[in-house]
Amino acid sequence: MKFTFYGHSCFAIESGGKKFLFDPFITGNELTKGIVDAGSIESDYILASHGHADHVADLISIAQRTGALVIGAYEVIGWAEKNGVKNVHPINLGPAMFPFGKLHFLPAAHSSSLPDGSYGGSAGGFLLHDTEKKFYYSGDTSLSMELQLVPRYAKLDFAILPIGGNFTMDVDDAIVAAEFIKCDKVIGVHFDTFGYIKIDKELAKEKFRTAGKELILPEIGQTIEM
Repeated sequence: MKFTFYGHSCFAIESGGKKFLFDPFITGNELTKGIVDAGSIESDYILASHGHADHVADLISIAQRTGALVIGAYEVIGWAEKNGVKNVHPINLGPAMFPFGKLHFLPAAHSSSLPDGSYGGSAGGFLLHDTEKKFYYSGDTSLSMELQLVPRYAKLDFAILPIGGNFTMDVDDAIVAAEFIKCDKVIGVHFDTFGYIKIDKELAKEKFRTAGKELILPEIGQTIEM
């Protein structure tokens, strides 16, 4: 299984010959300039955790170019359809079945509005059960007791959690979240993009090590084997 980081909370998972793109925000991210080209990203599935512009800025253009199936909250999908995306699958919190297997859309403690100002429905995170390895992407969330439900659904191989603070969990809360979901291998996202969420990367890694866990912080554009 391959993980490619495109900056902020945008990443791709390649598993079983399929490409899953999460929260496509490249255009408008100063950190990706000269490194990532949204126009060259391929995808079979696009998963949107919620409607904020820093998670869906490139969703329409990538979906239209690739024909990927877009999966997200009912309201996010309605916005995508209004903007010309035809291959869609609306969901709400709970499980759903897809050609790639079972997906859980789990609660995230966060707001959600769309770039046009309309209501974005429930913010959430994704647990994919039937890829080569089981993983959970929490989406934007604060530390929440809801996270304790995750290990009731699956034993995770790794998780993707926000660590920047201010809008989401910070590093310390992400360590507690990792304990809640019973996962010791975490890929950190949602940091450094804006002034509000700058972190000390080495200190963050050391805090995870002290807690007996591993924090992976790929460089933008980097692909790693999971």
